Amino acid sequence: MARYVYDFREGRREMADLLGGKGANLAEMTRLGLPVPPGFTVTTDACRAFLATGVEPPGMAVEASRHLSAVEAGAGRRLGQRDDPLLLSVRSGARFSMPGMMETVLDIGLNDDSVPGLAKSSGSERFAWDSYRRLLQMFGATVMGVEPSLFEEAMALLKEACGAVDDLHLEAHDLARLVETYKQLIRDETGEEFPQSPTEQLRRAILAVFRSWNGERARLYRRREHIPDDLGTAVTVQRMVYGNLGPTATSRGGGSGVAFTRDPATGRPGLYGDYLPDAQGEDVVAGIRNTVPLADLERLDPASYAQLLHHMRTLETHYQDLCDIEFTIERGRLWMLQTRVGKRTAEAAFAIAAQLTDEGIITPDEALARVDGGGLARLMFPAFDTSAAGAALAHGLPASPGAAVGAAVFDPAEAVRRAAAGDRVVLVRQETTPDDLPGMIAAQAVLTSRGGRTSHAAVVARGMGKVCVCGAEELTVDTAARRLTTRGGAVVEEGTVISVDGSDGAVYPGALPLADSAVMRFLEDGGERSVGVVDAVARALEHADSVRRLEVRANADTSEDARRARRFGAQGIGLCRTEHMFLGERRRLVEEVILAGDDHVRERALAALLPLQRADFTGILEAMDGLPVTIRLLDPPLHEFLPDRTELAVRLASTAEPAPQDVELLGAVNRLHEQNPMLGLRGVRLALVVPGLVAMQVRAIAEAVVARTRAGGTPRAEIMVPLVGAVEELRIERAEVERVLAEVSEESGVSVCCPVGTMIELPRAALTAGEIADEADFFSFGTNDLTQTTWGFSRDDVEAAFFSAYLDKGIFLDSPFETLDRDGVGRLVRIAVDEGRAARPGLKIGVCGEHGGDPESVHFFHAAGLDYVSCSPFRMPVARLEAGRAALAATEGSDKR
Repeated sequence: MARYVYDFREGRREMADLLGGKGANLAEMTRLGLPVPPGFTVTTDACRAFLATGVEPPGMAVEASRHLSAVEAGAGRRLGQRDDPLLLSVRSGARFSMPGMMETVLDIGLNDDSVPGLAKSSGSERFAWDSYRRLLQMFGATVMGVEPSLFEEAMALLKEACGAVDDLHLEAHDLARLVETYKQLIRDETGEEFPQSPTEQLRRAILAVFRSWNGERARLYRRREHIPDDLGTAVTVQRMVYGNLGPTATSRGGGSGVAFTRDPATGRPGLYGDYLPDAQGEDVVAGIRNTVPLADLERLDPASYAQLLHHMRTLETHYQDLCDIEFTIERGRLWMLQTRVGKRTAEAAFAIAAQLTDEGIITPDEALARVDGGGLARLMFPAFDTSAAGAALAHGLPASPGAAVGAAVFDPAEAVRRAAAGDRVVLVRQETTPDDLPGMIAAQAVLTSRGGRTSHAAVVARGMGKVCVCGAEELTVDTAARRLTTRGGAVVEEGTVISVDGSDGAVYPGALPLADSAVMRFLEDGGERSVGVVDAVARALEHADSVRRLEVRANADTSEDARRARRFGAQGIGLCRTEHMFLGERRRLVEEVILAGDDHVRERALAALLPLQRADFTGILEAMDGLPVTIRLLDPPLHEFLPDRTELAVRLASTAEPAPQDVELLGAVNRLHEQNPMLGLRGVRLALVVPGLVAMQVRAIAEAVVARTRAGGTPRAEIMVPLVGAVEELRIERAEVERVLAEVSEESGVSVCCPVGTMIELPRAALTAGEIADEADFFSFGTNDLTQTTWGFSRDDVEAAFFSAYLDKGIFLDSPFETLDRDGVGRLVRIAVDEGRAARPGLKIGVCGEHGGDPESVHFFHAAGLDYVSCSPFRMPVARLEAGRAALAATEGSDKR
C-alpha cells in the first residue's frame, strides 16, 4: 500500500521529489540537530493522487492522524485542546521553490472554545484573538474561497474606527470584534459556518493546499520558471511557534526573520537578512511593516543572535551553498522554520561560485554548474549612466540589481495590458502579494514603498532576474489614485516615465541614459578584470573553455562583426550570410541579375558584383585568419530583391504614359510573384535557375582566398549550399563550385581548396541525410527554417497571431524559435547526425540558427554529438559558458528554482 505521510525525523534532503523542498529540508535540519518545531509532511504522491481523482487517497487520513498523535504526544497537548491548544501550520512545499504562489494556513486548531485557553496559556488575550483572526482570514480565503480583499477592507475599517495606524495598535477587544466580523463575512459569502472542528480544519487545509498547485498564479509562475506541471506539491504540517507572544517576567520577547548566509543580491559574504520584532513569519515576507536589519538582532537578543549565526554556518557548510533561512524567536527560544538553497541574482551567482571555490568548499566544475548563460546575459545588459542625472525621487533598498526604464503603473492588470501593447512599465506598489505576479512578469522593474530585502517583491524579483527596489519609505504610494508622492511633494502620475536602479536603490525621474556594463566592457574590449563579478565571470568562462567539447563560432556578415566575434572568443564563423551583403545600393545589381532578359545584361550585373563580393570576403577572411569561415551562398526569399509589386502597379496606374521599362519590370515581377516566398524560389533553387550566380559568388570567395594567401594569411573558407532537399541538387551545385575553384586555382597559381557542405533546414534533408552526406563535406543545421518547415509555421505570422495563446495554454513552454523543440525538430537533428555520420564517418556537423546561443538548446546539441554551435557575436559568451556546462551535465549545480 502506498505511503503518504512522513515524520520530519524520517526524511532527508535527497527526498525532495517526494517530500517537496520544504519538507525535505526540514527533515535535513532535524537530522542535523537544529531546533525545528516537530511535524510531518504529506507527500507529492498524495497531491497527485488527489488532483487526479478529486478525492483524498485511501489511507492518507489514517496516516496523518497517526503522525498528528505523535506530535501531540511530544508537545503534551492536543490539537484544539480547550485549556492549552496545540496549533498547527499547514504550508505548501513543492520540489522547486515557488515563493508565495501556493497557499499557507496558520493557527489550525483554534475555535471559539479554545481561544480563552490560548489567552490563559500564553498570558496574552490580545495574542489569542489576533491568532484567531489570522486563522479566519487565511482559512476563509484559502479554503472557503472568500475574496481576500473583503477581509482587508474589514481590517482597514476597524483600524480607522479605532484610530490605529497598524494592527499592532488594535486592542484585544478590537480583535475580538474583528473575529465576529470575519465569521459573519464567511457566513455571508459562502453560506456555511467556519468549521469549529480542529480535525476538519486540518483536513480541509491540506486539500486546499493541494488544489492551490493548479491555481492561476502557481501555473503562471511554473511557466515562467520552467517547472513541470505534473510534479504536485507536498504539504508540511508543523507545530506553531510564535514570534508575537511578547515578553514575560522571565523571558524576552520574540520576532521572526529571514536570513541568508551571503548577500543574495551581490554575493558578498556576511550576515544578510531582515528581522521583525513581535511578528509571525508571514509578516516579514508580506512587507506590511518595514523590517530592521538582521544585525540589529545582536542588540535585541544577543543569545538568539549567536545561536542563529552558528546554525547559519552549519547549514552553509552542510549544503555547500548560499542558504535562505526562515526563523522565529518565541520568548527567547530560537526555532528554525525553513531552509533552502537561496535564490540569487546573476551577480551573486557568479561571485558566490568563485568564493566557494577559493574557500575550497566546491570544485571549479561545481562552480561552473552553479552559474548559467541566462545570468551571464543579464550581466551583459547595460547599466545607468548617472553622471548627468539630477536628484533622485527616492532611495530604497537595492533588492535586485540592474537598470530599468518604464512608465509607472500602479495596478498589475494595467501593467499586463500596457506590456502587451508594447510599452515598458515599472510596477509600483506599497508591497506586492502573490496575486501581483502577472504584473511583475510584465514589468521591467518592481518598486515598493514598504518591505525589506526578503519581502515577497524582493524574493520573487531576484528569482526572475527582474530589477527591484523595495522599502522606498520616502514615497507615498496611492494605488487607488494611481500616483505616488515623494517626500518633497513631487507627484508622479500613472504613465510617467521613471528609471529604477536596482543596484543602488535609487529611483529617478525620466529615462536615464545607459552605459555598457563592466562585464560587457571586459568581454568586448578586454577591459579591466577587477576583483568581483568581472573576475568571477572571466574565471567561469575560462573553465568552461577548458572543459567544453563543442566549438563556438559566430554568425557574422561583415569584417567588423568578425573582429567583434573574435574578441568574444569565436573559433570561426559558422554562418556568413551573403544576401546581407546585397542590401542598399547593391540591391539594384541583384535585381538586374534576377530579372535580366538576356545573358549580356545578367553578365554585366554579375561582373559589377564580383569585386564587391571579393572585397567583402577578403575582409572577413583577414579578420578570422586561421579560423574556418563558412560562407552560405545566396539564400534570399526572392521578394526581398524585387520591387514591391503593389507599389509598382500603383505607380503605373497613376501615370498617363508609363515608361516602357516600368511596364516590362511589372511584367517580370508578376511572372516571379510568389504566394509564399519563404518556400519558393530561394536557396539552391535560385542558384539552379539563375545562370552565373553561383559561379560569381564562388569566384569571389576563391579570389579572396588567393589574395589572403598571397598576403601571408591562412584563409579557411568553407562553402555552404542552402535549402537543399535532394542530393541531386547538391551534386549539381558541388560540381559547379569545384569547376570554379579549379579555374581560379589554374589562373592564379594558388591552390584553392574549400570544403563544400550544405545546410540541413528542411525535414526531407534531415530524413535523407545519409544520401546527402555522400556529396557534403559538412552539415550545418539551419534550425530557424527547420523549425518553420517542421511545424508548418511562418514565423513572422504566427508569433504575433497565436504564440501567446499557445504559451498561456501550456502547448508551448517556450517558443520553438527560441528554444529548440527537442521532440520534433530535435528528433530530425538526431536522425540527420546518425545517418550522415553512418554514410560519412567523421562528418563535421554544426548548427548556425540562433538556437546555437540558447542555453537549453546548447545542451541538446552537445548531447546530439554536434561539433560546434554558431550564434550572433553578442550571444557567444553565453554559448561558451553553456557548452562548458553541458560537458559537466552530471555535476550538481544550485537548483534555485
